[in-house]
Amino acid sequence: MAFFQKLAFALAVSAATLLMYLPTARAFDAHAGYYYPEPQTREVYISELPVSRDARKRSRAAFVIGLASQHSKQSHASGYHLFAKGGELEKLIIVATGDGQYDTLYRLRALLASLTSLARSTELFARSNHPHELNFLDFCKLIGFKQVTVSNGKDIAHQIKIQ
Repeated sequence: MAFFQKLAFALAVSAATLLMYLPTARAFDAHAGYYYPEPQTREVYISELPVSRDARKRSRAAFVIGLASQHSKQSHASGYHLFAKGGELEKLIIVATGDGQYDTLYRLRALLASLTSLARSTELFARSNHPHELNFLDFCKLIGFKQVTVSNGKDIAHQIKIQ
């Protein structure tokens, strides 16, 4: 019996040691490899704003539908598509539609910055105390998005967890 206890202890120590040297596992991302490549870069954005009391799956869907409607009325292509995914539509995906547009992390961040003006035109954003100090990621938090992924749709993706 002592032999089996020692063997079990040795196996447990070996397994623990092995796990220490394995790369940190990331949560499974069902959309990587379908809408965008596996993200090369990730960050956490912490917003001081609370999620709006009326933020629901339906409001996130309405945002994406409303934006698509605005794009269809433009005389030029927007250069990207937006999708709300996840069980509660809590993940926003933004994918470029052409080559060479959003092919660096800086260009992806510039796209997010340009979406700030769009967010500021919404009623929800206008209800905040200082809408001019907020950005697109704050808006995403307000309506309940927990993750935003931006991609060039080819080989670059950046993922932002919103807290």
